[in-house]
Amino acid sequence: MHKFWDNLLSFIKTLRKRFGNVGRTAKICGSMTNEKVLVIGSCGQLGTELVEALRGIYGDSNVIASDVKKSDNPVFDGGPFETLDILDADGLGAVIQKYKPTQVYHLAALLSATAEKNPEFGWKLNMEGLFHVLNAARDTGIIKKVYWPSSIAAFGPNTERFGTPQYGTMDPTTIYGISKLAGELYAQYYFNRWGIDTRSLRYPGLIGYKSAPGGGTTDYAVAIYHDALQTGKHNCFLGEGTTLPMLYMPDALKATLDIMHAPAEQIKIRTSYNLAGMSFAPEEIAASIAKFVPGFEISYEPDYRQAIANSWPAVIDDTEARQDWGWKPDFDLDKMTEDMLKNLRLQYAQNG
Repeated sequence: MHKFWDNLLSFIKTLRKRFGNVGRTAKICGSMTNEKVLVIGSCGQLGTELVEALRGIYGDSNVIASDVKKSDNPVFDGGPFETLDILDADGLGAVIQKYKPTQVYHLAALLSATAEKNPEFGWKLNMEGLFHVLNAARDTGIIKKVYWPSSIAAFGPNTERFGTPQYGTMDPTTIYGISKLAGELYAQYYFNRWGIDTRSLRYPGLIGYKSAPGGGTTDYAVAIYHDALQTGKHNCFLGEGTTLPMLYMPDALKATLDIMHAPAEQIKIRTSYNLAGMSFAPEEIAASIAKFVPGFEISYEPDYRQAIANSWPAVIDDTEARQDWGWKPDFDLDKMTEDMLKNLRLQYAQNG
């Protein structure tokens, strides 16, 4: 898979040298592929960066961002945006007929901690939204590939916490995790019964600097970097020693694009692939930050999210993703910390 991605990036670089304009390069790449991409729930942490990356590959006009409300992030001014509630099946159908997307990235969901506050709506949004996308792919014949993310929340307290295998005990305790496990099985069902090319990754906690935390249990690992630069200290809602698997956003984007561009025969798992980057506890990320922000301090005040974190894996075994389509992360903890702080400093300087 890396060979494909390296070849694509090499080709883009060649076009950039020849034509000089990134936008023009992207449009040329997009016209060659004849692909149209719809990103649903695009204004969240992952969606924002995914839209930007996809437009760099397929061209601005070929990637349609959508969400219930448009973000003020300038990324969304660079191409088409549709206001779309994924619970509105007719609205989704209209967008599909308007743009004829060949790929759909369905990211709209109510995350772990937020869904616990409103479990009925969490189930409704997470499951009905998925059904609407899968049914559209089945019924229209327009959509050729569907990407839908799962999560480590699909595991539970009886899952092996260290070296969590691809196939093992899955007994989620949150409505978010229950919906993710159910969604994995439905994605596999639609593949087996109707041949829908569904692809999925079980994301660990995602860490990025381009958007604000979105209500997840692992989002302290984003907020802690902002606090390091703004106040020099962080009060963590998880306790010391709470080790969780994490992934830096550039690696999450790489994994997502790699699995979506892999030949279908390499995708041997149609529920969702385990995915790993790094694992750390709050005190370990604090120690990493202190290497770059001397004097940084962390305190602990665990809340209801501690129980959620305690039910999740600590270290993920992602052997199948590495073997099937060549997954390999680029960032470790210190490399991520250095990059996060550098980019956040630039953002704060630009924003005054």
